[in-house]
Order: sequence, then structure tokens, then C-alpha cells
Amino acid sequence: MRTDELITMLATSSGAVESGSASKRVAMAMGWGAFGAALLMAVMLGVRPDLSQAVSRPMFWVKIGYATTLLLASLFAVSRLSRPGLALSGVAPVILAPVIAIWILGAVELVGADPGERYRLLIGRTWRSCPELIATLSVPSFVAMMWAMKGLAPTRLRLAGAAAGLVASSIGTVVYSFHCPEMSATFLGCWYLLGMLVLPAVGAMLGPRLLRW
Repeated sequence: MRTDELITMLATSSGAVESGSASKRVAMAMGWGAFGAALLMAVMLGVRPDLSQAVSRPMFWVKIGYATTLLLASLFAVSRLSRPGLALSGVAPVILAPVIAIWILGAVELVGADPGERYRLLIGRTWRSCPELIATLSVPSFVAMMWAMKGLAPTRLRLAGAAAGLVASSIGTVVYSFHCPEMSATFLGCWYLLGMLVLPAVGAMLGPRLLRW
């Protein structure tokens, strides 16, 4: 749809839009996506057996905070991309901030570790399966978020699809954190991030097809 057609459609539309309807739609998609991710984890993986001990360790909450701040950043991107004409100048720094923070923490971790421990901090025990599992658990949220974005008014469809994918990946990562035994910032900055980039890439590819209106 061209910009002039969009303006004409909006100007001539007689239906009132309920206040907060976009936020409600996104919130509903997030809720169903999180439920789907939790259900998948329960069926496929289960929570880590030492969860009661893990929650007392600061790195567990760093892991949750890393995914949660990326979720908040990607929601900011969705809020900008779901409406035509809004500037995106602040989106990239907000998204990059938690990534840079975990990389800095990982660098400090590696510098302070014995040389023989650095490789273990990088690959952990689950580097082969971690990105795939994050992407898998994120699929329900991805479907829900693409539905939510489809009902809004995105015009930059590749970016909108990528933002929806990052929301989905962030939700999937929060859920996965309750199963994953890894506690290394170096691991989180590499393999978690790799898993979280899968669905934004898929969203960018599918956005022009699925989000067109």
C-alpha cells in the first residue's frame, strides 16, 4: 500500500479505534506466546533439577535480566514499527545496550579466569543444542507476534517482522533460562544471542509477505 492510499484510508475511515487496542493486542500475543513456550518446555525439557539452588546465584538473574531487557527493547521497536511514520533513531541503541553489557561482562569474566577455564566458559555443556532450543521455544511467540503485527499498521515490513521475531526470541529465552544450566556471561553473549537471532532473521524474510495489508 502506497503512502497516499494509507492517508486516504485513514482519513475516510469512520470506525473508531478503541484506546489502547494495539497494546492489548501485543500483550495478548505475548501472553499466549509465553504460555506456548512454557508448555513446549514442560513437554520437551522440563525445568532444571537444581532450580531452587540456581535462583540464589546472581548469574541466574543476570541471565533472566539479559533476556528481559532485550524483550523490553524489542517491544519498544514494535511500538515504533507498528505505526506509520514514527522515527526509529532510538531503537538500535536500546536493542544493542543489553548485548554490549553482556559482552562487557563476558570479557571481564574471561580476563579474570584461568587460561584453561576460558574455553569451558565459552562452550559450556550445551552449546550445540542451546541456539536450536531457544529458537524452538520461541516459535509459539513468533506466530502470536506476527498475528499481532498483522493487525496493526506496519509499513516497514522487514523491520517489523524482525522486531516481532526478537520479541518472540526474548520470551523463548526467558522460558528456556529455567531449563538451561549455563551460568557464564561469555556463553550467554555468544550462544544465547545466536539462538535469539534466528527468528528475527525469519521475521525479516517473511515480513513483506505476512505483514502486507
